[in-house]
Amino acid sequence: MKGTLHHVEIYVSDLKRTIHFWNWLLTELDYEKYQEWNKGISFRLNQTYLVFVQTEDKYLSHPYHRKNTGLNHLAFHLDSRSMVDDFTIKLRKRNITILYPERHPYAGGKDYYAVFFEDPDRIKVELVAPKID
Repeated sequence: MKGTLHHVEIYVSDLKRTIHFWNWLLTELDYEKYQEWNKGISFRLNQTYLVFVQTEDKYLSHPYHRKNTGLNHLAFHLDSRSMVDDFTIKLRKRNITILYPERHPYAGGKDYYAVFFEDPDRIKVELVAPKID
């Protein structure tokens, strides 16, 4: 376990909207709800968990932008290219905008098969298929 990621905690502008988005996505990726309290929620897969916490009102005037210093995006492994395609369909059915549509699913390069999109706070999310050699 040495060196594996323990958890990531992300402050969000609207916890209810965040839960709606991430609960669907993470349970599709086999995470389970781990902890829940009035100002936050976490989801766990094996020994790693993601935590989402409501930002305090006094800090909401500084919205997140992935180009600022700090977190740029979260990327998750998928088992196959067909899973990327299936998730792309599911995302579109949920009216979630696919980023870089003109290059999808090769926005990461000719040998990189993935779908890119954003959460409600515009944190970029990436679902990646294994590289085919």
